[in-house]
Amino acid sequence: MKKLLLLIIIYLAFISLGLPDALLGPAWPKMYIDLNVPVHFAGIISMIVAGGTVISSLFSARIINRFGVASVTTFSVLMTAFALLGFSYSQHFIYLCLLAIPLGLGAGCVDVALNNYVALHYQARHMNWLHCFWGVGATISPMIMSGYLARGESWAVGYNTVGWVQVGLVIILFASIPLWMANPKKQHAEHESKKSFKNVFKIKGLKQALIVFFCYCAIEATFGLWGASYLVFERNYTAGEAAKFVSIYYSGIMLGRFASGFLTQLLNNRQLVYIGQGLIVLGVITILLPFNATLLSGFFMIGLGCAPIFPSLLHETPLNFGKHQSQEIMGMQMASAYIGITFMPLLFGQLAAQFTHASLLWFIGTLLIVQIYATFDLNRKTAKLHKLI
Repeated sequence: MKKLLLLIIIYLAFISLGLPDALLGPAWPKMYIDLNVPVHFAGIISMIVAGGTVISSLFSARIINRFGVASVTTFSVLMTAFALLGFSYSQHFIYLCLLAIPLGLGAGCVDVALNNYVALHYQARHMNWLHCFWGVGATISPMIMSGYLARGESWAVGYNTVGWVQVGLVIILFASIPLWMANPKKQHAEHESKKSFKNVFKIKGLKQALIVFFCYCAIEATFGLWGASYLVFERNYTAGEAAKFVSIYYSGIMLGRFASGFLTQLLNNRQLVYIGQGLIVLGVITILLPFNATLLSGFFMIGLGCAPIFPSLLHETPLNFGKHQSQEIMGMQMASAYIGITFMPLLFGQLAAQFTHASLLWFIGTLLIVQIYATFDLNRKTAKLHKLI
């Protein structure tokens, strides 16, 4: 019973991770006007948030070993709640940039800690359902924002509401701290972490894994951030309507991960990754069609394709590289993922400013081709260790 209750708490923690991730994109078509900044400045905020997450991911092993998963998780969610409430009261772009720092730092350590814990101690279906709950948060927040925008309310009200939801999750996490068991192998884990970090780039297949994580998160974040702007500037949708499409995209991720949890009984992680990549290809082609009627299904299909890729790759980490160094490699993979989130949405923002937002789908397609190639290479190089385990 205690183990089940702890798993529910972990799921709730991932809702808190998803809430802020999907909020900026739907709000930005209104925000940049109120803030009187160029439209591509959304990439700057996204870059700062992801940069903070990269830093905290790289140092996650030491922080988690010192303070424990429970304390790190609770404090991280508290930081994001503070940042989101701060967003709702900020009327200048520079304040948003400053608040983006704790928003990013709050996401990194908890992400690594919970992903590694579930990869080591739970079956693949729980990893998919864990990230399904990230999708719950990422689906709810655009719906909240689009609801306020449709009623003529300010984007700040949406941020304020989500901020208070985070505060509620902080209270739940704080109350759950006694459920978390201390790690009796703390010193040994810290020693292994330091040892593996020195030699981490010598591990066979790691470079390919970092490329795969970089490309996947670049695709997910870039489409999530700029998908609404694409609809507004290229397909003549209103900001409120576009926000609903982004919510459909994230609902595809959420529902796809829920379904993937059951599919793990029939398919392995690698097969799920390939299926997801194929669905993204179909989604991009569907949106490229010159019919507005296909846009909704295209957004949903890209989300559905994204669904199994990230959790399946994470769950493969102990199998690909061994359990003894999975914590350190998990941190490296998450850091690479957030480097993609840091720079690629910003890069596309610059491209869109020079050209048009119509280039979004070609940008996503290029990243996807690189990801698919790196995935095949990763699976080839780690096949021997996979068979041994």
